[in-house]
Amino acid sequence: MGMLHYDFMQRAFYAGGLIALAASALGVYLLLRRQALIADMLSHVSLAGVAGGTYLHLNPSLTGFAVAVIGAVAVEYVRHFYKTYSEISIAIIMVGGLSSAVVLMSLNQGVNKSFTSYLFGSVVAVSSTELQLIGAVAFAAGLFLYLCRRPLYLMAFDEETARTGGLPVKWLSLGFSVLTGMIVAAAMPIVGVLLVSSLVILPASLAIRIAPNFSATLIFAMIIGLTGVFSGLTASYAFSTPPGGTIALVLLLILLVGIGIKKIAVSIARRRSRDRKAKRPVGISQQSRFSNDSAPQ
Repeated sequence: MGMLHYDFMQRAFYAGGLIALAASALGVYLLLRRQALIADMLSHVSLAGVAGGTYLHLNPSLTGFAVAVIGAVAVEYVRHFYKTYSEISIAIIMVGGLSSAVVLMSLNQGVNKSFTSYLFGSVVAVSSTELQLIGAVAFAAGLFLYLCRRPLYLMAFDEETARTGGLPVKWLSLGFSVLTGMIVAAAMPIVGVLLVSSLVILPASLAIRIAPNFSATLIFAMIIGLTGVFSGLTASYAFSTPPGGTIALVLLLILLVGIGIKKIAVSIARRRSRDRKAKRPVGISQQSRFSNDSAPQ
């Protein structure tokens, strides 16, 4: 545990733990809403904010955060123009974000060298200011998801039914999109722009497969996210590997192992069920034959 003697590792673990809890819970709702790609899209959009902030000599983390939130709001509004093909809004905003980032990077060649930490994550990049921002985002995410857990759950399956039931679907959906943008932007220093979706989607993907109900799914996702982040940061420090890629690989490994164990458990359960069904007719037939033999002629 010698790595925790360093201030930057302490900040990384604090930030990683907070983001793991918020992002993993968010991922469950995104999967239920069929919006798994929105996290990847917003991470690319935030890259334009980082490039713009660096070019204008502003704080790249704050500008990336602001642009990610703006992108989330834009997705929500564009989605209403393509109700039948809602995924088109994600593609449109992603193209705008990536093209803007490329143009801004080309205007200042020196910007490219500072992008490595934002693309792949860096434990050293987590400053005290970013830690405070991550803490504020995690608190806002926890408060929003807790207070709106039931309306968000109903909206995830059928927005029209939720609207008919009197829920303010428009404002809830807008708030959820803004929260998604905030979490994605806050996760950039930990896993980087290119891999931030892994922290949002992978824990939720496994939790949905193994949890018996919705509440358990949220709890499992947060536990998996914490385990993946802490294990990834530890391995990154031990082997001097990029933290973002290491965390993503650990989460992917956890997902594969979890799915494998689940399939084995299901296979064993089915085999036992077949064995019980195979034995049951034998007993019934013997009992039936005994009754027929002993019946009066």
